[in-house]
Amino acid sequence: MLAWTIYISFLGAAGLMLLPKGNARAARALALLTAVLGLLIALAGTLEAVPGKLHTIVKVPWVPALGIEYHLAADGISLTLVLLTGIAASVGILFSWNVEHRAKEFFALYLALIGGVYGVFLSFDVFLLLVFYELAIIPKYFLIAIWGSMRKEYAAMKLALYSFVGSAMVLVGIIAAFVVAGGKTMNLVELARFPFSHSFQMWAFPLVFVGFGILAGLWPFHTWAPTGHVAAPTAASMLLAGVVMKLGAYGCLRVAMTLFPHGLDPWGCTVLGLGSWRDLLSWLAVIGIVYGAMVALVQRDFKFVIGYSSVSHMGFVLLGLLTLNTIGLSGAVLQMFSHGIIAGLLFAVVGRMVYDRTHTRDLVELQGMNLSKMIPFAAVTFTLASVASMGLPGFSGFVAELQVLIGAWHASPTLAVLAGLGILVGVAYSLRALQQAFFKDGAPPAPAAGAEETAPPALAPISVPERIGAAVLIGTSLIIGLYPRVLLDLISQSFGSSLFDWLPKGGMP
Repeated sequence: MLAWTIYISFLGAAGLMLLPKGNARAARALALLTAVLGLLIALAGTLEAVPGKLHTIVKVPWVPALGIEYHLAADGISLTLVLLTGIAASVGILFSWNVEHRAKEFFALYLALIGGVYGVFLSFDVFLLLVFYELAIIPKYFLIAIWGSMRKEYAAMKLALYSFVGSAMVLVGIIAAFVVAGGKTMNLVELARFPFSHSFQMWAFPLVFVGFGILAGLWPFHTWAPTGHVAAPTAASMLLAGVVMKLGAYGCLRVAMTLFPHGLDPWGCTVLGLGSWRDLLSWLAVIGIVYGAMVALVQRDFKFVIGYSSVSHMGFVLLGLLTLNTIGLSGAVLQMFSHGIIAGLLFAVVGRMVYDRTHTRDLVELQGMNLSKMIPFAAVTFTLASVASMGLPGFSGFVAELQVLIGAWHASPTLAVLAGLGILVGVAYSLRALQQAFFKDGAPPAPAAGAEETAPPALAPISVPERIGAAVLIGTSLIIGLYPRVLLDLISQSFGSSLFDWLPKGGMP
């Protein structure tokens, strides 16, 4: 059944293109129906899953001469991210209910992107994974370039270039692994069993990890992310932060760390106090956490605040992966889910509830609009999303970041302390943005000489689709925050499979 998340998404995209031109209502309805069907299938697959078991969905030859298979499978890690994709896809359409310009093309590209994302999370053939990975990036370019704002062509091209450079790095690593392993298979499980030499893994691991890490917002290759977030339309911003950045982190774990675990071994020498790729990448992750938070603290553009906060929170994902212990890795996967939910909600408030009504994202200008009274639902929603982003107990972010910090402490107390500093700065930028946008009384602009003072224009009320979308995201974060074992049982037991044989030994085999 899980394979139908992919097929339904692409069928929905094709169906949208057959609709008559200008029928935005039908386009929205068909897109929502398609996304909800995908979510229901993902939810059913998650509920039926057996913790710790890798379930093969379909496995048939695709390019037999190269050993490439159409191989879809799922474990707890995959299911968690498939469920996230279903939620993000459905809610994103609810927050795009106002799209009228070329609506059928917008939602067709949207569903094509979602189909590619589902494919990445379910692929257990590395070549197939890379195919779906590219299929997810191409629609993203057009969504930003056509329906975006503020240097949208520049932002779309920057995202595409960064993504394709990263993909090229990954492709080189995958082809090298295929050739070294005998050129017989691209199956992820079989390649993971092949004894690649230590010297080969030492260069293949950083190549593939950084290639995927670019899309995950790894510092200093993160600069595409805030620019892309700001330029993208609301639903595209939600997907970019919610699931597309997770593709990179998932690739780091599923491909780089699974195929080349010896790449994390010590180099045998020390350079600037660093003795392994693990050390170097962990420091880059922590720098991303602190840097992203500090830059968010001084932003004047409301959407840039959330864009840089995403870079900071994705740093926790990468740090958790590099702890190389089960609690840190489980926290990293849960943080992928949590950040996808919370960041999606933040972008929905900023882009749809605030910007589409006020036509400004300037925090100084928003001060004088009294938004807490003009659109109180948006103020309450952003408050809840902010405290969830800060890691308040009861929300999903608390459990995820706590696990990452505990795992990081076992690996390196210094890195854990610095990552904790990033959380403190995150509290500061969240409260600053909340106060300036909604709760700070500012003087309205003075009228021109001789002009009469006029009352500020009324803002459109929050629509029913927006309210439903916000309730779904808040409810999801609360459910996982209050009862995290719903996902953690699936996630943690997945690390007991043969793909992660090195974990119980406390390091590399």
